[in-house]
Amino acid sequence: MSTRFVAIDRNTPMLLPVDLREWLPENHLVHFILEAVEELPLHGFRLNARGSGSAQYPPSLMLTLLIYCYATGRMGSRQIEAATHTDVAVRYICGGQAHPDHDTICTFRRANGPLFQESFIKVLAYARELGVLKKRGGVSIDGTKIAANASKHSAVSYRRAGEMMAELEGEVQELMALAEAADQAPESAPLKVPAELARRKDRLAKLALARQEIEARFKEWQKDRQAEYEAKVAVREDQRAQGHPVRGPDPQPPPNQPDDKAQYNFTDPESRIMKAGSGAHFEQAYNAQAAVDTEGSMLILGVQVTDAPNDKQQLIPTLQSVDPVVREVTEVLTDRAISAKPP
Repeated sequence: MSTRFVAIDRNTPMLLPVDLREWLPENHLVHFILEAVEELPLHGFRLNARGSGSAQYPPSLMLTLLIYCYATGRMGSRQIEAATHTDVAVRYICGGQAHPDHDTICTFRRANGPLFQESFIKVLAYARELGVLKKRGGVSIDGTKIAANASKHSAVSYRRAGEMMAELEGEVQELMALAEAADQAPESAPLKVPAELARRKDRLAKLALARQEIEARFKEWQKDRQAEYEAKVAVREDQRAQGHPVRGPDPQPPPNQPDDKAQYNFTDPESRIMKAGSGAHFEQAYNAQAAVDTEGSMLILGVQVTDAPNDKQQLIPTLQSVDPVVREVTEVLTDRAISAKPP
C-alpha cells in the first residue's frame, strides 16, 4: 500500500484575498494585545510634528507592534523590522502591508519612552485581570547580549590610552619645535604643522577623556566594593572578639586604580565589550535582562538593560523590574550565582 502525502502547492496563485486571521488560532496572544491597545488612551504619543514626508504609522500600530514583540522576546529594532516580513502574527498586526523600518521603531520607542512603559504595564495588568496572566506565580530570569551601535575596534583600553597619550605628547612637542623653527627660518613653502598639531591635540584630548571616564566608573565601583570589604572585615573582627574561630583568608581591599584592560568606546561610550554567543568571541554590546512568566503565557513581565558584561548581580534589579500590579512573584528560576567583579 503506497503512502499518501498532503499536496503542497506553492506555485498556484490564491484565487481569493488572504485573511490573516485564519492563519492564527482564536486564543493567540496577538488578539488579546490588539484588543488591549484599543482600550488605551493614545493621545499623548509624540509624532512627527512637521507632518512632512511619507504618511506616518499610527501610534496604535507602533505600540501594538512593540508590546507584542517585547512580550514574546524580540527586543532589537532590526529584529522587529525583520519580523514584519516573516512572522505571521506580526504581519497581522501590520495589516500584511506595513513594514516600519528599524529607525522608525527605535525613534518611536525613544520619543515615547515613559508612555510606552506605562502602556506596556497596563496591557500586562489587563492580561492579569482577564486571566491571560496568572496573578501569582514564578518568573525565569536570564540575559542576552544586544549589539551596540559601535564597533569594538572603536574602543581603547585604560593602559593603551595612557601609552598613546605619552606618544602623542612627544609628537606634539616635536611639532611645536618644528613650528618654532619655521617661524625663525627664512620664508619658504608653508608647512602643515598647525593642522598636524591641532589633529594630535584633538586626539590627545579624546584619549584623556577616555581615561577620565574609565577612572570615574572605577571610583563608583570602588566605593561599593570598599563598603562590602569594610563590612566583611567588621564581621570577622566581631567573631574574633567573641572568641569564635574565623575560617578562610581575610578579605582583600579593592584595587586603587582601574584594570589595564578596562575599555572605553569612542562611538558608544555607554556600551561595553562583552563575551557573546558561547563565549568564544567578543562584541561591543549591552546586556539585556528579562523576567519571563513560567506559568504558561511565556510573557516577558520585566526587563532591564545594563552595561555589566555578565549576569552577575542582575538577579535583584531584574526581579524588581516586575511591577507588583502585573505579577506577585512566588518563585524565581535563574542559572547564575550572585557575586561581584570589577567593571
